[in-house]
Amino acid sequence: MKEYSIGQMSRRTGVKVTTIRYYEGRGLIPSPARTEGGQRRYDEAALDRLAFLRHARELGFGLDDIADLMALAEAPSKDCAPAHEIARKQLAAVDRRLTILKQLREELARLADAYDPGHAGKCRVIEVLGDHQLCNGAHDEPDDTPGRF
Repeated sequence: MKEYSIGQMSRRTGVKVTTIRYYEGRGLIPSPARTEGGQRRYDEAALDRLAFLRHARELGFGLDDIADLMALAEAPSKDCAPAHEIARKQLAAVDRRLTILKQLREELARLADAYDPGHAGKCRVIEVLGDHQLCNGAHDEPDDTPGRF
């Protein structure tokens, strides 16, 4: 049976050693056997589980959803519907972020492409970035003072 040190696990999966320890502490990866010197020794199943975890994280799944998916993977006779529901929930979250990013991109494009031959103190980009009311409604009245940061 092939065994891997935590460093080998890290190199093979691209997951940092500290993250592997964190996942182990969260119970996402079982605590491995240890050598007489106390070094962790992971088996092939742990390597596969870590690779699964990394791929799921790359797709944006949260750790709780990943734990649920792993539990489903370990119970192959269970219904597949919960896995699809978790994936649909993640897809909806990605769609929400894409909508927000599209809006951000459009606003930034308008700012960046606007012809603004004035001085930096009256530059539209700087004015918009300085208008905190747009972000959180913190100001009741706009502040027309230059350098209002």
